[in-house]
Formats: sequence, structure tokens, C-alpha cells
Amino acid sequence: MSETQSIPSMANKRILFFAAKLGYQTRSFEEAAKKLHVELVYVTDRCHQLEDPWGDCAIPVQFESPESAAHTVMEQVRTTRVDGILALGDRPVTAAAYAARGLGIAYNHPLAVEACRSKLRMREIFRDAGLQVPWFRKLPVHPTPEPSLLGITYPCVLKPMSLSASQGVIRTNSREEFLAAATRIRKLLDSAEIRASHEPNLGHMIVEGYIPGEEVAVEGFLTNGKLRVFAIFDKPDPLEGPYFEETIYVTPSRHSSRTQEEIERCMRNAVTALGLSQGPVHAEFRLNENGVWPLEIAPRPIGGLCAHALRFGPDATGGFVGLEELLMRHAVESHATELQREKQASGVMMIPVSRSGIYEGVAGVDAARNVPRIVDLVVTAREHDAIAAWPEGSSYLGFLFARSERPEEAEKALRAAHAHLQFQITPTLPVEHPVTRQIKTTDS
Repeated sequence: MSETQSIPSMANKRILFFAAKLGYQTRSFEEAAKKLHVELVYVTDRCHQLEDPWGDCAIPVQFESPESAAHTVMEQVRTTRVDGILALGDRPVTAAAYAARGLGIAYNHPLAVEACRSKLRMREIFRDAGLQVPWFRKLPVHPTPEPSLLGITYPCVLKPMSLSASQGVIRTNSREEFLAAATRIRKLLDSAEIRASHEPNLGHMIVEGYIPGEEVAVEGFLTNGKLRVFAIFDKPDPLEGPYFEETIYVTPSRHSSRTQEEIERCMRNAVTALGLSQGPVHAEFRLNENGVWPLEIAPRPIGGLCAHALRFGPDATGGFVGLEELLMRHAVESHATELQREKQASGVMMIPVSRSGIYEGVAGVDAARNVPRIVDLVVTAREHDAIAAWPEGSSYLGFLFARSERPEEAEKALRAAHAHLQFQITPTLPVEHPVTRQIKTTDS
């Protein structure tokens, strides 16, 4: 393969773009679409009675009803040419799969996508395919069962069945910790915010054996069932619990070539078992002396702004192509471009939330940006908004990016830049129910 490659024009192509109305990634895809002269037809979860409040001419749907959402989309575009489909986030992908099936566009089968939305179903599929999985069981949220009656062993991990970004995932090492974690997850799933999301399976959680070892993430793409791995990310911070908020991703991986081959082989087996065949795929694995353990497979690109850590090329112009642009080309063209990830190492830090409260601002931004090998810092938290730490949280304070000749240099730069940042988060005051206040006043 030559060092550079020309890329055919994408002008006047039309892509159905399924995405939440709020999201880090949407603007990045908009910029890529403008560069390619591609028309994005937005499909977003918003009220159909609002008259285009964001001025994007989006098709309004409700992602919690994917088949209904797909029907709405097909009615809207039945007289319009559609060249491809892309979906961001875990909730929009199912509606996209149903729409693609109705429109005759190559995409994953809806049942395969739905299997990826349930941690329980995914574990069952991996087990039946002979992949390495821990012991696991489905538990009701109400009431919390007695762990000793279920034969639970420790350490184990409790997690909601359908939430993402490690939200609600808790490691426990004893019966007391198990019961406390179950109560905490129940409160999270019963919260107004989660209930309003209409996520499936909110009445159940799963418990599974804790898998020791290092963790990696893999970004790839499927074309007619054939997997192409874009990058393997090392996660140098140990994810041992009790909560599992992610921080640093660095690529290329520093694991041996043999281990990387085992990771790719496990990923191929996992996506085949799930029945995935087309489009972006993001995967998480654990590595230990027993081999590679698939944790999760998601039929979507990497979340947040982490995609900015990936560039491909150089192309015929000597420039580099972002993941968003590459995915658009994959969505429209029957063949994939052969551009490879850049030779430089790169890394991203999802800036962790130290404690829950009200985000009031950050100091040290200039010093962080001036750290050698740091290429960008994006603070996504909005001042005066509430932000939650894990396990209740699922949104980061922002993202740091680094590039260097070696992955260890990128990791070091991320840690040095983060050390300069001082986030101000003030605690929220507990809100008492009016009846409670009245009773207290009377008693006094």
C-alpha cells in the first residue's frame, strides 16, 4: 500500500444521522460533513410539536420506541434518496437498524443491536459461543435478594442491565457491600432522570464475578461481516473498583503483538456471535493469565470526544482524516478506504469528576495547554450545572488530548496537564420535603 491514497468525492451524498439532540460528537460530525459536502439528515429524540427549535430540520422521533421511530423516518424520506446511515450513542442505534432494514440499506440487524443493549443478553451470547465470561445472574431491583441464598461469591460486580459509561457499576467484596451497592443502584434506577430516559430493563440488574486484569478498548468497523480494527487503546489506570470511571486511553497498545492478535481474534468471535455485520463497533476487554475476556460490544463509534484521538493518513494531499470523516465514507461507499491510523502515538483523558456537586469553573487551563505534547483541551462541563461523580455519573468534565512519538510520552503528558487543572465543584445542599420541614418545626 502506498504512503498516500486519493479519496473519491463525497459531494451531494445524503446520510441519515441518528443522534441525541445533545451530545459531544454531533458538532464533530457536522464539521466533517461540511468538509465533504455531505448532507446530514438529522434524526433526533425531540418533541414533534416543537417547530425546529435548533434550526437543523431534524426528523423528531422517540428512541425508546425504535420501530415507531424507524417508521416515522421511512415516511419522511420515502421520496428522498438516502446513501447511508450513521448512529451515535447506544439509544439511537436500534432505531437506525430498523430504519436501515426498511430502507434496504446495509446495516446491522435490529435483533443484533438489541442484544448489545442488554448486558445480560450479551453475556448469554458470549457464553453460548464459548467465549470467556464470568458467572452472572439477573436480579430484581425490588426487592434486593439475599446474596447468600443465591450462592453469590466475592468479589463480584453489580450493574444495571442497559446503562452505559460504567454508570451504576459497583464492585463488592462482602455481603454488606453487596446490599449497599444494590440499594445505591436501585436509587439510581428509580431517579427521575433515569426514569425519564425510558431505558429498557430498569427493573433488573445483573451480578457477575469480578474479572481481574488490565483493560483495553478497541475501535473498529464491520463491512459485510469483515472486521477492520482501527486502534487498540490501553487503559493505563487500573479499573479495579469499587467504581469504574474511565480516564486515560492511549494508542498504539503497548501489549505484545501476540496479545493484540488475541484481542482482535476475540473481537471477531464476539461480533460474529452477536450477529453484527455493518458499521462502527466499539469494544471493551479484560486481559489476564487466562486470556481475553469480552466485556461489552457496542455497534457505534467511541463516545464523547474521544474520537479526536484518532487520525488516519496521510491522504493524497498529505493531510489526515478524522474518525468522523472515515465513518461517513464507510457509511456511503460499499468498500472501505485503506487509510491507516497515523504513526504517532496519541492519547485522550476523559477528565474525571472528583465529587458530585455544582460545577463552578476551572483554573490552570493555560498551564495545562502549555504542557509539551498536549494538542487540545476541551472543557465540556457547563458552569453552574450539576455534575455527578461515579457510580451515579456518566458525564465527564472534559477531554485532554496528547500526541507524541511514543505512547508512554502521551500518557505522561496527559497526567502532567491534568495536574495543572483545578476544578471548582461546590456541594449541593440537601432539599427537604415540605412536609418534613413542617414536622420538624412542629416538633421543636
